[in-house]
This record gives sequence, structure tokens and C-alpha cells, in this order.
Amino acid sequence: MGVAKGWRFSGKVFIWANHNLDLVHSQNGVTKKQDFFWRWSSNVPTQRRPIRWSLVCGIMLFVLGLISLFTGHIASDLEWYSQRLLVKRSWYYKLNGPRAPVDIWRSEFSKYYFGCSERGPRFAPAVREKVSNGYLLIAASGGLNQQRTGITDAVVVARILNATLVVPELDHNSFWKDNSDFLNIFDVDWFISSLAKDVPIVKRVPDKVMRSMLKPPYTMRVPRKSEPDYYLDEVLPILLRRRVVQLTKFDYRLSNDLPEELQKLRCRVNYHALRFTKPIRSIGQKVVTRMRKMAKRFIAVHLRFEPDMLAFSGCYYGGGDKERYELGEIRKRWTTLPETSPDGERKRGKCPLTPHEVGLMLRALGFKNDTFIYVASGEIYGGEETLRPLRELFPNFYTKEMLAGEEIQPLSSFSSRLAAIDYIVSDESDVFVTNNNGNMAKIIAGRRRYMGHKRTIRPNAKRLSAIFMERDKMGWNTFARKVKSCQRGFMGEPEEVRPGRGEFHEYPAACICKKKFKYSRIRSRNMGDRSSDRALNGTEAIAEHGDDTDYQRPETYDRLNNTGTVKVPVSLTEVDEVDFLAD
Repeated sequence: MGVAKGWRFSGKVFIWANHNLDLVHSQNGVTKKQDFFWRWSSNVPTQRRPIRWSLVCGIMLFVLGLISLFTGHIASDLEWYSQRLLVKRSWYYKLNGPRAPVDIWRSEFSKYYFGCSERGPRFAPAVREKVSNGYLLIAASGGLNQQRTGITDAVVVARILNATLVVPELDHNSFWKDNSDFLNIFDVDWFISSLAKDVPIVKRVPDKVMRSMLKPPYTMRVPRKSEPDYYLDEVLPILLRRRVVQLTKFDYRLSNDLPEELQKLRCRVNYHALRFTKPIRSIGQKVVTRMRKMAKRFIAVHLRFEPDMLAFSGCYYGGGDKERYELGEIRKRWTTLPETSPDGERKRGKCPLTPHEVGLMLRALGFKNDTFIYVASGEIYGGEETLRPLRELFPNFYTKEMLAGEEIQPLSSFSSRLAAIDYIVSDESDVFVTNNNGNMAKIIAGRRRYMGHKRTIRPNAKRLSAIFMERDKMGWNTFARKVKSCQRGFMGEPEEVRPGRGEFHEYPAACICKKKFKYSRIRSRNMGDRSSDRALNGTEAIAEHGDDTDYQRPETYDRLNNTGTVKVPVSLTEVDEVDFLAD
């Protein structure tokens, strides 16, 4: 009988017996009452009660001893195995702890990660142009880096549709007013040849095809973040019927989440196929070389403090009515932007830091006064007056105009080509510092992760804004300590963001692989157990990759077969009728 049952049984008997003793009506008084009690007690031998309790207590003590011993080993093993499992995802956090010092110039663990965007064995070769489903025209939108995302996604969409991609057209009507074409910025021949195994690409629609068309190319605009299903259901039938389709305003028109093989295709386009022209690469490398001659390592800061950015953010920086009017006029070009509270936006972390605040953050993180800084930026709102505090904090302050004034003079009227030079220098820098979550910040941050997790610092603007508002009320040491604390998790460490979070162009998780590690078991001298296992780091680490590399398993997508191609109707008779409406 279990302990709980024994307690319940004994309690019921005792209560029942005493209750019935009071109800006994004896003919002979006390004698009958005693006789009744004697008969009841004789049915429950008194000799058994002490034996029962001693057994119960003994069993309880024995069981508790077993549980304690067993769970002790279980806890030890669970701790050991959990360390082995968790170390695969966030082992550097386990090693360092939340308050360990951080190397501000490079991540200690970046060498254990590498870009991996090779085609999988089941990724089918590109369809030939003559048997493709038609020609896809793309009109990109925005500035250089926004258009870069559109070009990258255009290649993937062409793959989804089994279409031939025509070299995309760049935007000539954006805020930057740059009339550069694709071939003025990117190496078009390299672009076509490097993607030949993925997608057929041509410079223009063949004249024979254009002459055979009864109507001009069909133009349409797809919704933002469209799933592959949308292209298969809405765009493919039109492409099969009309042979040529043009997609306009093509930026962020493809879903962030795609099957792994398509994500890797994105990486092959963005990080390998989109190479700048030789003149742009030459100027960019000259700027990098001149920075390296002055300092072994340098920081590139993307200030993004141009008038259009400040107007778009809806923030206020103390410039009075003049600032409100000037930025308000620029803001009018976005008709769908809601009315916002500047103070509310700053508290939410939506406002870019001022150049002065960027400098204070860097000094608080530990970058010294003699650090060399390259400022990647266009026209700074407020000009030299706005930049003066940053120059005072970091006198070794340089821009592309200061380092290559003569070389870039012919490019002065082409903002996208100038932005390409900033892109090259920012990518080559030892540390890249962003000041907002704009297109250039995302694109370069993603590339630096893919190329070996070079240090990329992004301000934790939401928490930093509160610190900056109170900085006059605290000493420098307190200020620096708070800045370092709030920047943890924003210093560009590997696996800082869980895979799948954020924009893929900024966190290309499907294209980043970890090298295989061997772990050293360090037994505690005092405990003699496995409680102090740790991963070897630095020169002690043994990294292996190749066949043993931990690649992510590809996701499944029911409309795509295992070869990465699309099963489509073989003739127009198998396509449902579509209403062709003008965009």
C-alpha cells in the first residue's frame, strides 16, 4: 500500500470509529461500549501499526535516496549535453558570458564562418533561351542599393518562371536623378556569364521576337513581398501568352522567405555576379589603398544624414522653422507617409543618429581619438557645421572627395557611381558602422557577414536615444558603460540574429555555413566530472569543413520540384483564361 493510501485509510477508520462510539446505545452502559470498541480494535490488530509505519518510513527514505542519486546524475548529464547542443548555435555567448569584453575591431569567432552559395546537386541547369517561357523585362527602382535588391530578385523570379531575363533597366527618375544605365555601373558581360548556369540572360529582346509580337510588351506591377505562387499564378500565364512581360518599380517584390536553393541563387547574384565596372573598381581600390597607407585599419561610417533620409524619418534635429520647412517640402513627395511625432519617433529608435552622436558612440565603445575614419555619405544636411563635432572627436576624418578628388570629378553628376565607390570602401573596411536600417546598410552588412563576418556595428537607436538625452547628467565613465551595455547584440557577432529573422539581404543565413568543431573536455580537478566542457578557441580550435560542414536542409516548396525548376503547362491551351488589364 502506498504512503498516500495508508494515510487516507487510517484517517477514515479513526474518524469512523470515534463517530460510532458516540452513537452506541449500550444495554449495560460502559461495558457494552467497551465491548464494541474491543470488537472494532480486534479487527485492526494493534501489533501491525508500528510495523506498517516503519516500513513506510523506510521505503520513503530509500526511494528518496534513489531519486536524489539518480537525478544528480541526470542533471549532470543534461547539463553536459545541453552545453554540447547549445554550443552549436550560440557557443561564443556561452564562452564569453553577457559581460565579457568585446574586441571592437573584429569578432573572435568570425573565422569559423564562411559563405556557401554553391549550387546543390539537384539544382537543374538553366533552361535554354529558345525553349524558355518568354522574356522578362525589369525596371528597377530607387538608388543604387535599392536597385541592387531588385536586380537580385529579378534573377530569382526569372528562374521561378523559367524565363529569359533581359538585363534590367535602372531608375533614372528617382530622388538622385542619375541617368546611368546598367552597363555604366555593373560589368554586364560578367553578370551574364557568371549566371549562365542559373538563368539565361540577354542584353535585349531579339529583334525577331519583337517583330513577331502583335502587341507591345505587357506591363504590370506586382505587390511587394510577393510569394513565388503569385508569379506562377498571375505572371506566368501572361508571359506564356504575350512572350514578353515588363515588371515595373521592381524593388522588394519577392518574398523574404524562399526555398534554400533560391536563397543561394540570391547570394550568387548579389555577392558574385553583380560586379562593378573596372573604372569604378579601380577608383574604389585606390581609396582603400590610400587609407591603408595611413593606417593599418580603419572604420567606414555610413552616416546617412542626407536631407531625403531625415525628411522620410519625420524626425527633428533642432534646426527650428528652417529645418521644419525644408524637410517638410521634401517629405511631400511621399504622399502615403503618415503624420508622426518627432519625439515619439526618436524614442522608438526610428531617427538616425547625428554625426556627433555617432562619434560619441564610437568613443564610448573604445575607439580612440587617433582612429582613422572614412565617411561614406552624400550631401550631409547642415554641411560642415553638422560634421564639425565628429571631426573633433576623430581628427583623422576622410571622404572619397578628400582621397580621390581628381579621379571622381568625372563622376560628380552620377550619384549611383559615387555610391558604388562608398560601397567598395565600406566593404573593405575593418569595421563598418551603419546609422540607419536603409538599403546600403542592409546590403553591405549582409555582404560582410557572407564574406567572413567582418565587424559591422549598428546602433541600438532605441536605447541609445534615451542615453543621449541624459548624457549631460552623467559622467563619461557612466555614459561609456551604458553605451557598451546597450550595444551588446548589435556588434555584428555571428548568429547575433536568429536565422530567418530580418531581411534576407541583411542576414543571408541560408548562405552562411559554420565549420565543424571538435570540443575538448576539461574535467574539473575538484569535481572530477564533465561540468566544465568548453569549445576550444583561438589557435587551439580545430576546424574542419567540406563534407562535414553543417549545411541547412533545404525547405520544401510544393510548386517547385527538386531540381529548382517550375513545372509549367506545355501549351497555351492548358492555361486558364486571364483578364489582361492595364497596370
